[in-house]
Amino acid sequence: MIRLPREPFFWALFSSGGMLAALVLPALAAILFFALPLGWLSADHGALLERFAHPLARLVVFGLVALCLFHWAHRFRYTLYDGLQLYHLSALIAVLCYGGATLATLGAAWFLVAFP
Repeated sequence: MIRLPREPFFWALFSSGGMLAALVLPALAAILFFALPLGWLSADHGALLERFAHPLARLVVFGLVALCLFHWAHRFRYTLYDGLQLYHLSALIAVLCYGGATLATLGAAWFLVAFP
């Protein structure tokens, strides 16, 4: 049986999550935390909820959250390996980091589906 390495998959999640975190999150934070409260953009709460209710918008938010969580998991895993020299716990750290990112992603999916 041929066993494929899993590492390229996690590096792909890491790089795509890092790219989204660097490009999309600052713009989203500027809109939600500066432009709307300061009145630079005029949007009421109902209009924002209406836009968020669209399935495509929820899918985009889910993708953003999931990729950012896996970016965090990969970065934190290698911080523990290289920064704290915990090589002897490599399997446990990988399971905890990626398992935590998977559980948080499932929680985000539940939240996006359960709340209208």
